[in-house]
Amino acid sequence: MEFKYFLLFLFSIVFLSCKNNETQAVAVKTAPLISFVNPFIGTGGHGHTYPGATMPFGMMQLSPDTRLDGWDGCSGYHYSDKYIYGFSHTHLSGTGVSDYGDILLMPTNKAIFNNGSDSKEGYRAHFSHENEVAEPGYYKVHLDTTNIDVELTVSKRSGMHKYQYPSPENQVLILDLEHRDELNGFKISIINEKEVSGFRYSKAWATDQRLFYHIEFSHPVKDALRDYEVAPTKESFEFINPNNEPVFIKIGISAVDEQGAKQNLAQEIGNKSFEDIKKEAQQNWEQQLEKIVIEADDLNNKTNFYTALYHTMLAPNLYQDVDGRYRGMDLNIHQTKDFEYYTVFSLWDTYRAAHPLYTIIEQERTNDFINTFLAKYDEGGIMPIWDLAANYTGCMIGYHAVSVIADAYLKGINNYDVEKAFTAMKHSATRDKLGLQSYKELGFIPVEKESESVSKTLEYAYDDWTIAEMAKSMGKKEDYKTFLERAQNYKNVFDPSSKFMRARFRNKWFAPFDPYEVNFNYTEANSWQYSFYVPQDITGFTKLLRGKQQLENQLDKLFTAEDKTSGSHQVDITGLIGQYAHGNEPSHHMAYLYNFVNKPFKTQEKTRQILTELYTNSPDGVSGNEDCGQMSAWYVFSSLGFYPVTPGSNQYIIGSPLFDKATINLENGKSFTVKAINNSLENKYIKSAILNGENYEFSFINHKDIINGGSLVFEMTDKQTNWGTADKNMPKTSIDEHLIVAVPFIAKGKIAFKGSTEITLGNVDEEVSIFYALGEDFLQYKEPFKISEKGILKVYAEKKGLKSKTITTDFYKINPDIKINLKSEYANQYNAGGDDALIDGIVGAEDFRTGTWQGYFDTDLVAVVDLGKVDNKEGKITLNFLEDQRSWIFLPIEVDCLVSSDGKSFRSLGKYNDLNIKEKEDVSVQNYVFKYPTSFKVRYIKVIAKKLGILPKWHLGYKYDGRSWLFVDGIQIK
Repeated sequence: MEFKYFLLFLFSIVFLSCKNNETQAVAVKTAPLISFVNPFIGTGGHGHTYPGATMPFGMMQLSPDTRLDGWDGCSGYHYSDKYIYGFSHTHLSGTGVSDYGDILLMPTNKAIFNNGSDSKEGYRAHFSHENEVAEPGYYKVHLDTTNIDVELTVSKRSGMHKYQYPSPENQVLILDLEHRDELNGFKISIINEKEVSGFRYSKAWATDQRLFYHIEFSHPVKDALRDYEVAPTKESFEFINPNNEPVFIKIGISAVDEQGAKQNLAQEIGNKSFEDIKKEAQQNWEQQLEKIVIEADDLNNKTNFYTALYHTMLAPNLYQDVDGRYRGMDLNIHQTKDFEYYTVFSLWDTYRAAHPLYTIIEQERTNDFINTFLAKYDEGGIMPIWDLAANYTGCMIGYHAVSVIADAYLKGINNYDVEKAFTAMKHSATRDKLGLQSYKELGFIPVEKESESVSKTLEYAYDDWTIAEMAKSMGKKEDYKTFLERAQNYKNVFDPSSKFMRARFRNKWFAPFDPYEVNFNYTEANSWQYSFYVPQDITGFTKLLRGKQQLENQLDKLFTAEDKTSGSHQVDITGLIGQYAHGNEPSHHMAYLYNFVNKPFKTQEKTRQILTELYTNSPDGVSGNEDCGQMSAWYVFSSLGFYPVTPGSNQYIIGSPLFDKATINLENGKSFTVKAINNSLENKYIKSAILNGENYEFSFINHKDIINGGSLVFEMTDKQTNWGTADKNMPKTSIDEHLIVAVPFIAKGKIAFKGSTEITLGNVDEEVSIFYALGEDFLQYKEPFKISEKGILKVYAEKKGLKSKTITTDFYKINPDIKINLKSEYANQYNAGGDDALIDGIVGAEDFRTGTWQGYFDTDLVAVVDLGKVDNKEGKITLNFLEDQRSWIFLPIEVDCLVSSDGKSFRSLGKYNDLNIKEKEDVSVQNYVFKYPTSFKVRYIKVIAKKLGILPKWHLGYKYDGRSWLFVDGIQIK
């Protein structure tokens, strides 16, 4: 009997030991991980990445420039190009706006300063991809035109060039400070025959960028002592190199001063050789990539993964010298050794997945990022939205620095002044700019107050939820209540009849409505691509849709809808599966929403499809702008088998792991391994899961489970399963307290009307009571009512003693005798309210995207107004046109106003002509006034405004065969 128990005990030990070994077995690399990085992925198509040498999150990006401008030249390099203009030292990775490309160096064989872009003789050189190599921290190319071999490598703030000229003669180097951006200031100082220093101040996306440089040559140059009558923006150097040895160029950069650039170079490179620096850079990259080790047989998938991981580490960029000095958002010099200071925070993109990824594999750096946010708050008065080189770019929406901070804080990453961080978060959310005043007062942003109103309302609401969650954790009850209420503002842009998120124009739904239409109500998207953005309250959103089945149905329609858009052409909307647009960030969480409706197998299907179809090992291997790591972070997370749908919730939603085994090596010394048994292209469905030896049925995993180390083992199959489908195993985000009452909307009725208009009111919540007032007293709304005079309508809703915010709408009465006949067709997204918009008496502001301007694309405006009867009095006609040249909106080149008594025979009141179109930065409204005397009998007024048409040669859109818009907001007749 005792022997029997002994055997049982022995068996248990062996079993548990085997089980423990299985759960703790880590992935092992079989080759250097840098060998699986292909920096050319994303350099074609619209990926906008660069192939050159850089360090993880480094200040210098030393890379070839093949393109001088254009949207697909944002990184300076495009795989389809055939000429290299040179090698500059700063580049952006995956952005949709161009900047950087500073301090261009180009080895050549003749002292010529023309770059050759005009097809005349220049220093640019032909190259081929057959003679080009790109690796992490290293780049090499052969210049066919001059037969020169170029190699590049870097440290954090400095870099090295290696040139092998074909002969000892004519070894020329061009330094071009005019390259790419507009120059604000410059300096080239030849210190001696081996040293050059200076600076470059430039204006582009960052309107006041300041960069200093210090260059050291391995060989002396001829004629080092030079006198200038006019300081040059370009310079040439010829090396004295009789033995034709390799020529090495060392360069340090700084945003502080020339001495900073020199110190950066001395401390990082000093007397080290090119091979030393290359080795250090690649060892650094290897250590970075070892943070996640995968095992996979498919080389393309493995390359996609490590290139994606590499891309997540190209930004943000260090922006601080070795002595701790940096240039702040006030453009002054600051110094700290307490943390590393960074720039290039593409937060509208990266808060979704890149920063959550950093909370797992870059926790110390995340502290630095947040300390940087707080420093920028001190220096510039606000935390960054999209900052670049000590400049606020004014680009993109939301205040997503708050999401990054809250997500980190709630995960225990808090090596910064937490109270100050919370103060800065509240500050970002309580300004009055960018629609926030309306958002705070009304609970949503109206079309007429701010462009991109739907997207801003939705993203502000999510950001507010993250503030609320951090407030709750810190015990700040009033702040928690305030921001949790604001987090529900998404309800105010949900249209229950269409089941889409829609813009509200004077408290009506913006119409006509087409969910496929890309217009100014959404940020780089249409309603399809924003109508699922409620990550903070998916339960509440599901209730608005009337249940899980309806949410599932809407998701199914999303992925099977026609993969075309209408309205404005938005180059960012790419990677379409139906109306799911993986090439742009608003769609990134959508495939994972099936887990919230008990259908995780649909998430598994969709995420596998995206992973295998929209990421490839090719230059065009990213389905849209790579966006400073966000597109790649989606791949990294999803290929591991989970994704952060709601940063701040500490949950990751499980999808379908792509690799047999992957191990995350954590900064705390622990590791977390994901293993997929029986994994294959067909076996994309999860049959079962085991977390740390225990059966796991949840379709999500908590952050602490990863950080504490352990293993998650999936068994895969080729058939849909019931794994993770039970209600108790679903993920959940839900706002359950401090609930708000959504504001009412005008479901039917005209804001500008003739005679009278019948008003129907509505609310997303059928259980509320709606109240309205046309004067002082409010009445409970029970049925539609009529408005027959100009006036103001006030509405609010009430439920269980709680009131919504009160919305006020002005109504306008149009003279019933006046009619307008539009002979031209306006663009629907700029309809300003419809056919009567030009005679409704409502005047627009200077922002064309606020819904009050009627837009005509590449067409003349021809309209005839019928006054209804002959007017024998003297009169004045005023036409208002908008000019916003940056948005391709130009004033008409000719405006003619004609009058008639019978509608057949017209006489002109005069013309305005302006054929001399000058470039202008400012936005303005131009009034065109015409008068007629009492001797004229006027009933009909014809307006003819002629378009500019083809854009001027100086305009950015000219090279794209761009055409002009006419924007008009009214024909006022007195």
